Order: sequence, then structure tokens, then C-alpha cells
Amino acid sequence: MANFDDYKAKLNAIMAIPDQDVKNPSQPVDTFLQEAENLFKWTLDDAAQLNTVGISNEMLNDLPVRAGACREAQSVWNKDFRSQKEAQKLWGVKAPAAYDFREELLRAIRYAYRKDAVLLSRVTAISKGDGHADMIQDLNDIAVLGKENNDLLNAIGFDTAKLDTAANMADELAELLAEANGDKAEQNESKVIRDKAYMHLKELVDEVRAAGKYVFHKDKTRYKGYTSSYWKNKKRTNNSLVELQ
Repeated sequence: MANFDDYKAKLNAIMAIPDQDVKNPSQPVDTFLQEAENLFKWTLDDAAQLNTVGISNEMLNDLPVRAGACREAQSVWNKDFRSQKEAQKLWGVKAPAAYDFREELLRAIRYAYRKDAVLLSRVTAISKGDGHADMIQDLNDIAVLGKENNDLLNAIGFDTAKLDTAANMADELAELLAEANGDKAEQNESKVIRDKAYMHLKELVDEVRAAGKYVFHKDKTRYKGYTSSYWKNKKRTNNSLVELQ
């Protein structure tokens, strides 16, 4: 069965995991997926013994299906994550120019509205605050204020087309910042689904491993197939670092 088919087959079970129970994967997902697939192949010779302690053939056959679903969810998340990285790079290019444009607009409207205390107070309010989100809001606020009082801007020879540019820039940058921060709904959703798919797979992997360790606790040859190479290597590395200290 293809990964996408596995994903469709398991999506309801994955989504049934409560959002409040979702946790970040405790190890690299690609590594865990390989371990899960290795575990399935290892159990092929031990099915009869595992059956005696409550691990059915149906559960064992579900391992590669859950792994395929998780792999598909990981691929979707990777695509969105790469898009986020690309958005961060683009933000790094566009943001400095947007800040400069905001300052240009603020200088213009301060001068244009210098004799109107009420309008000038609104300009002062807009100019307060800092941060990316504030800058984006400022661009939109300036566009609104300028269009409402464009006669004074015309009087100083200001190009009012820049107000439309500011409004459009605010929309574009808000979208870009959301992508760069990973705040877009589809990015959050793909991350949650990936984490749930990981948890769905891990639940079964942990159960099969526990059963295998129990059944083969006296058989080191078979026992090793129910342990995690990732955590074994990590523990070995940590012990080596302690010895070096």
C-alpha cells in the first residue's frame, strides 16, 4: 500500500487523538520511521510467540500501515516547513524596504498635517510601537488616514498612489510574516497531523517492543530486535561525554 493510501486509511484514527495530548516527536521522525519498519520485519519470525502475549497478527500488520501514514504526514509537513524557510528568506529581503517606506510616509504625513493638531495626534499614535506586526499595521493605518485627508497631502505634492502601495504592502507582508512564523492555519494543521501520526505509530511500536522484550528476555539474539538503536546510540554517546568530563 502506498504511503498516501496508508495516510487515508489511518487519518480518522490519527485525528481522533486529542489536540491537548499532542507532543513533539522525541526523536527524529525519519529515524523512527525506519526503526518502525525494521521492527515489523523483525516480528515476522516471532508472530506466534508475540500472539501468546496479546500482540495479534492484525496489530503487527498495522505497523507498516501506521508507518506509511506517518511518512506521508511527515512529507506534507516537510513541504510546508520548506515553504516557511523560503518565506523567512523573502521576509529578510522585503522587510527592510517596508520599514524605510513606512518612515518615508510618516515624514510626509507629519509635514502635511503639521498644522492640524487632531490629525497630527493620529500620526503620533500610528508611529508608536515597534516590531514587525506594528510596522505592517502602521502601513495600513497610514493608507487609511492619508486617503481620508488627501487634500493636505496633495497640497505638499505627495504622490497619493503611495497610499495604495502601502495598503497592498501591508496585506502582502501580513501574509508573508504569517508564513515565515509558521502561523498560517495549513502549516499548523500539517504539524499537528504529523505529530499525531507519530504518536499513533509510537503507541503501537512501544507495545510491540514491550511484548518482544518480555517474551525474549532470555534470548539476547531476538531481544535486540525490540530495542531502539537510536536511544541505544544516544545513551552510549552521553556516557562517552560523561567519561570525558
